[in-house]
Amino acid sequence: MLPSRSLLDILGFIWRAGVDEGYQSWGLHALIFCKPFNYHRNAALLAFEKGSNGLLHQLIEPEIRQLVGVLSCGKAHRSISSMAGLDALFRPVPLFTTAAVLRVAMLYYGLWQDAHSAVKYTDIDYLVFTDAARFTAQGRSPYDRETYRYTPLLAWMLVPTASSQAWFAFGKFVFAAADLLAGHYIVRILERRGVGQARALKFASIWLLNPMVATISTRGSSEGLLGVTVMALLWAVLERRISLAGLLLGFGVHFKIYPFIYAPAIVWWMDDETLGRRGSGTHGKTLVEAIASFLSPERIKLAVVSLVTFMSLNIVMYSIYGTPFLVQTYFHHVTRIDHRHNFSPYNILLYLTSAFPSTAAIRIESVAFLPQILLSTVLIPLILAKKDLATSMMAQTFAFVTFNKVCTSQYFLWYMVFLPIYLPNSSFLKNPRLGATALALWIVSQAAWLQQGFQLEFLGVSTFFPGLFVSSVGFFLVNCWILGVIVSDGGEMVAPASKRVKH
Repeated sequence: MLPSRSLLDILGFIWRAGVDEGYQSWGLHALIFCKPFNYHRNAALLAFEKGSNGLLHQLIEPEIRQLVGVLSCGKAHRSISSMAGLDALFRPVPLFTTAAVLRVAMLYYGLWQDAHSAVKYTDIDYLVFTDAARFTAQGRSPYDRETYRYTPLLAWMLVPTASSQAWFAFGKFVFAAADLLAGHYIVRILERRGVGQARALKFASIWLLNPMVATISTRGSSEGLLGVTVMALLWAVLERRISLAGLLLGFGVHFKIYPFIYAPAIVWWMDDETLGRRGSGTHGKTLVEAIASFLSPERIKLAVVSLVTFMSLNIVMYSIYGTPFLVQTYFHHVTRIDHRHNFSPYNILLYLTSAFPSTAAIRIESVAFLPQILLSTVLIPLILAKKDLATSMMAQTFAFVTFNKVCTSQYFLWYMVFLPIYLPNSSFLKNPRLGATALALWIVSQAAWLQQGFQLEFLGVSTFFPGLFVSSVGFFLVNCWILGVIVSDGGEMVAPASKRVKH
């Protein structure tokens, strides 16, 4: 028997044999496409499968005896091509291009549906936004539009929609672009947390290619603006860009109140260890010394910059629009009664309150926020923030939405933007059965509510009790269980290495 030949000898001989036998293309495949697999295995099997001559058989028989399994090079080529095509999507340009095309396609589909269907694609909130923008363009107050409950900044941003019908969808393009920018920050945060770019892009696709996210933004919901603001805030904090973080936090709270829940977590997270300094901790210190140590320059700077930003915006808006600005932008949400499209267990109580107004000093809509505030601004930050800020913010947002007296599908985006950051080290991925169960329960319990809500709002069937109430409680309990898993995951995580503080 001839001695075993080197790898290059074998491949070269396969090529020459292929030419002699009329199998040139197969020899070329062996030389080009077998690299990701075992050269010896694929080259030898290629020769055997195509019936090479006896001399070649003798030359490579020792290598064949060492092979494990049977895999033809042609099949390997197809497998490689398929995998390469999928991997090609998870690169920056293809992924973001696909996400942009998805949103543009949905935008134009929405225009068609609005023009040809009785059921409109455009969200009613977008009509409120554009009406307020039109009033603003006319020199009037955006609050002349009833039910406009937002900062005037949003109406200012959408003023181009008032110029002509051709510009009506301008705001939708802005919101869709905000989705993409949020995806950019998601990738940067994941890379900052030690996730490789390819894997980071795959997780970012949970947001970028999510049809629910794309639908909500292209229907005209402004939640994408909050998504990019919160992601930029988290990135700035992790990069120790304190002044920028303060600006974003102040702006975010002005734009939509709920980002204030992140302030306690960020402040608690900003200790000597996470900021890359040596500290003696609080052990052995007096109360005064511990307080002085807590009031670090970075914490003070964050508080001052965020407060100045928030108050400056409010002062400017109040000077222009007066009391209606404060009432509609802030005070309204404390006493808000909204029982339509509301997944919250408070739904029935809010409906009864709207039908039979109470004269009691303490009303349910005014105190319903207490449990969510306790969870999202005190308990969860204390437990999780120092261990993993991103997971803490995810859990805080999830708790805030779950326990909110008004819970709509748009609010789900508030925590969905954190999913790509939370999932890589989560129990839901480590235990696929747990993840599949959580997803199934979340979808099924939500679908049960939607079925009851459809009968109520579209068919006029009274499903308030037990149908709507039971489905609301079921969805609430599922979310509480998921929240428990998230908090448990956060408690087991370790904060990433620190970097130098940037001002």
